Amino acid sequence: MSAPQPIQRALLGALVWIARYRYLKFGIVGASGTVVNLVMLHVGHEYLFQSIEAAYKKPYASLALAITLATLNNFTWNRLWTWSDRVRTMEQGQTSDHVSLRLLGTEFGQYVVASSFGSAVQYFLTLLLAGYIDYRIANVIAILCASVSNFLANDRWTFRRRTRD
Repeated sequence: MSAPQPIQRALLGALVWIARYRYLKFGIVGASGTVVNLVMLHVGHEYLFQSIEAAYKKPYASLALAITLATLNNFTWNRLWTWSDRVRTMEQGQTSDHVSLRLLGTEFGQYVVASSFGSAVQYFLTLLLAGYIDYRIANVIAILCASVSNFLANDRWTFRRRTRD
């Protein structure tokens, strides 16, 4: 048997890396976001936006609200727990240990951009599958499909390892 090719080594390395501890934390945070998402999706679809969604039988507005609140939930917990060892607490040149609103806003913006592909996958896959299965089940399947890209994008960009200056 020959030695693994570079692409095989890279793929194997990525799988081992994803399976590490940080991805488990990400999964737990994602599970809490899924609860927020499903609760808001149900409340929005069944109560808040019932009059505008009833004609179409598709959860457009409630899905957008659910994704937004779940993203805010996930950013908060991922920042505080999953990537707490990588979070920046100081602006360049400051000596205090607090987080500036500018820095927090920048990180949240990066998180949203990094998660936008996964959010789009979740949104459109939920709508597609909702034509065949219950919209809540469709949403859970879509969330699972989007989770890997969200983890990789946020690990490599939003909460990447930074070199000390």
